[in-house]
Amino acid sequence: MSGEIWALIAGSGFGLFQTVNRRAVVGMDVYFATFIQLVVSALVLAGIAVVTEDVSVLFRTSFVTILNFAAAGFFHFFIGWTFLNASQKRIGAARTSPLIGTTPLFATIIAALTLHEFPTLLALLGIVLIVIGAYVISEKSGADLHPGESGWRASWLGLSAAFCWALSPIFIRAGLKELPSPLLGVTVGAAVSALAYGIVLFWQRLRGTAQAVTNEAWFFKILAGILVGLSTWARWIALDLAPVAVVLAITMVSTPIVILLSPYVSGKHLERVTVTLWMGAVLILGGALLLTFIS
Repeated sequence: MSGEIWALIAGSGFGLFQTVNRRAVVGMDVYFATFIQLVVSALVLAGIAVVTEDVSVLFRTSFVTILNFAAAGFFHFFIGWTFLNASQKRIGAARTSPLIGTTPLFATIIAALTLHEFPTLLALLGIVLIVIGAYVISEKSGADLHPGESGWRASWLGLSAAFCWALSPIFIRAGLKELPSPLLGVTVGAAVSALAYGIVLFWQRLRGTAQAVTNEAWFFKILAGILVGLSTWARWIALDLAPVAVVLAITMVSTPIVILLSPYVSGKHLERVTVTLWMGAVLILGGALLLTFIS
């Protein structure tokens, strides 16, 4: 299959993941939720890798390549997923997902700074649409917060996740140059991040800040971990086959999926989808499409 098809599969999977994940994080501590997500994803990916790949090649791969995979995992999983879980817990999945749609915006900026790929006028129009869309959503999010807290303060978590997800492809591409196996690469990234998060969680428990988890939260979190692990694998395959900007923009199909499904999965009292929210999502998706087809 082409990279674009893999990106579409990844985006659809991310949409389902974000929808299910919102139901889980309501009853879980953000750090513990991210750790479980990482462990489940790492185990699923490792199991598939053992069955379908020659894992011994990892022991013959250079340290720099392993480091690149680990760095990609650090930005995407360790930091990015923490911001995602925190944002969903704070403002919901329906409002977080469009903010994640700013990923192509950050990717364009990073490409200009690191690869000297400067945007055209039409690309700048796409960037403006994304920024306006993020502003609309952040202002709507602010309406649901307590007095004195602005929409931007509520939105920075989702925007930070988008930035991390735009940064990780640099390391993914670098690692895949020597070891062209997206499955092994993403497994290394997830495993290293899970180990690091285990240390964070251990320290948290030493401080006595652990939170009880319901059976329902466990079910939805494990399901979310499986969905996001497989979706991330598809994303890495897409990044190996197609341009980064194209992949990141196509995966934004997750946004309408989340907005459509999250009120039914998590409840309309938690996920209030409005016309304003849809307007912001459309603006971000429109900007992402511009960045895809004219960059």
